[in-house]
Amino acid sequence: MLQDVLATLEDAKAEDTVAIDLAGKTSLADAMIVTSGRSNRHVGAIADQLIEKLKAEGHTGMRVEGMPHCDWVLIDAGDVIVHIFRPEVRSFYNLEKMWGSDRPVERAVS
Repeated sequence: MLQDVLATLEDAKAEDTVAIDLAGKTSLADAMIVTSGRSNRHVGAIADQLIEKLKAEGHTGMRVEGMPHCDWVLIDAGDVIVHIFRPEVRSFYNLEKMWGSDRPVERAVS
């Protein structure tokens, strides 16, 4: 699922995407992705595209927070939690520092 999420974010032109390995840090998920959109509209479009892709792949039971304001949208897809921010909001909350992005998840190159 992680690689599918990363590919969808790339297709949606998400910016500064960071994947954080949560193994040993929490039992909430295996990985957390933090990414940015250029504006509220872009954040919403990224979220919509990702939600549709996950639904098409049969992932059900997702929880989505932050729509329709789209300053910060959180998509809890079970094994992967995705945070999509406007850049200013991302800087303010700085989740990468809080969760320690010292162990990034590498994207497989095919």
